[in-house]
Amino acid sequence: MKRLIVALALGLAAIPQAQAEPADDYRELREEIWQWTLDNSPGLATSVGDRRGDGKLGDWSLEAHRRNLDEARAFFARLEAIDVAGLPEELAIDRSVLRTSLSDTIEASEHEHDAYVLFTNRGGWFRWVAGLPYSSPLFTKADYESYVGRLAAYPQVNRDAIARSRTAVDLGLTQACGPMEGFDERIAAQIYPSAETSPYWAPFAERPNTISEAEWADLQSRARTALEAGVFPAFSEFLEFYREDYAPNCRDGAPGALGTPGGEEFYAYRVRSYTTTDMTPDQVHQLGLSEVARIRTEMESVALDAGFATRESFIDHLRTDPQYYAATPDELMTAAQSLAKQIDGWMPKLFGTLPRQPYTVLPIPDAQAPGNTTAYYERGSLNTGQPGIYRVNTTELNQRPLWELPALGVHEAVPGHHHQIALQQELDMHPLRANGTFFTAFVEGWGLYSERLGIEMGLYDTPAKEMGRLSYEMWRATRLVVDTGLHAKGWSKQQAVDYMLDNTALSPGNIDAEVNRYITNPGQAVAYKIGELKIRELRARAEEELGSSFDLRDFHDAVLENGAVPLNVLEEHIDGWIAERKSRQSA
Repeated sequence: MKRLIVALALGLAAIPQAQAEPADDYRELREEIWQWTLDNSPGLATSVGDRRGDGKLGDWSLEAHRRNLDEARAFFARLEAIDVAGLPEELAIDRSVLRTSLSDTIEASEHEHDAYVLFTNRGGWFRWVAGLPYSSPLFTKADYESYVGRLAAYPQVNRDAIARSRTAVDLGLTQACGPMEGFDERIAAQIYPSAETSPYWAPFAERPNTISEAEWADLQSRARTALEAGVFPAFSEFLEFYREDYAPNCRDGAPGALGTPGGEEFYAYRVRSYTTTDMTPDQVHQLGLSEVARIRTEMESVALDAGFATRESFIDHLRTDPQYYAATPDELMTAAQSLAKQIDGWMPKLFGTLPRQPYTVLPIPDAQAPGNTTAYYERGSLNTGQPGIYRVNTTELNQRPLWELPALGVHEAVPGHHHQIALQQELDMHPLRANGTFFTAFVEGWGLYSERLGIEMGLYDTPAKEMGRLSYEMWRATRLVVDTGLHAKGWSKQQAVDYMLDNTALSPGNIDAEVNRYITNPGQAVAYKIGELKIRELRARAEEELGSSFDLRDFHDAVLENGAVPLNVLEEHIDGWIAERKSRQSA
């Protein structure tokens, strides 16, 4: 700046400033997008230790949705203007990831489902607030102020989301009737007679030393008001809307996306989005049929080894013999927790880099468990003192066989979701990449690939457990057939259920819950198998090309070292990793 001022003072032409390098332009834009993301994602801000999200739940209004889309389009235009050739390799990968995320947001907006379909049979805006007692950092007065503020903010979120859902009713974009049976009862379960009788009061069980008695009493009073005058009435408002306006207009007939306006195009987009590929629904369907046939042959071999004449007779035995089922929720949790510690011991043998963040194994909260999936993972945060949580469903114990636990544990905890997600949060990369991007094909593909690592750990040491692993792989393979069948080929729910009953060893209750999930969340379920097959393909390629110098720990670290990425980016990275290793051999 001084050179410019001196030049002007001397009456000389200003010295032209050097043009910004593409890398500088990109870094500046990436930081703007990160700050924009934090502004619009209060929960994410909290998880990374940024207090701008305190007391907020985000803006769920249609106006905010449209404003965010306009801003995303502007960011995308600026990103496209940056010369890719001028970026170093690490920023080129970074840009490709960000470009995929932004372009997907923009493409989603071309379908009205994106603006108005705000809940599935398993959750929506209301599930996020229900998780606050378990996910909020609660150490200081500021933490409790934020918690109370979020409770107080919920009624406005609820009003805005209901308003958009009313438009979904008007447009014929409601969910199918069958999968939503009992949904109103799960809403009603969130309405409590008093603040103290609800799980939302759990944070107030004991006063932290950092908060005075007077401050504590004030926080409790405000929390009680927020719950009894705000949160519970809001759930009642949602319940009334659902029962009186939404449920009477649910969709009969074929339950898939084809039954909605623009559903065929919307589903084709969802398949591309979730798989990060250009695959069509029909291509996914055909791949699924091929995988089902392959896995079925393996299952038949395991059944014969177990002394059963057919695959079907062994599966019937596994589904009905009481020896394979826990008698109490505590027995199921003890088995899951014990197995988790056994798996932990294998981690240094499979990975060179491990995350610092620990995880724990807990049941799914009672109010959220009925009708929910068998298990799921909740990401933690070192910044907020939250561990990762592997949640296990302890309801309907006759539908939760113990022989599923090995495959379930390696998928949801380690080396699956917890390892990958916690590691991504700690990688030396821009926080937008570490915390702000998520690709289902990579994340769930890694989870399914991790189930195969259980073979190398020796976890499937009985025919029942091996059939459990194969059943879980078959489960993800049948999804390719069932999801596309429902949404692209007009299948009924019963067709989907029958197909999964015939091919997997999953219990009827689990299958019913899973099919309901696929119907209400089109396309998501196909990402798992697509991602897993790509990782297996890349491992086989690396083993073949590197031969005796192939190191499994190094390969796994290479797959995970960029966090979650689109599958094409992962393939390019691993091909480069293989080439670099081969060059070392020849040096």
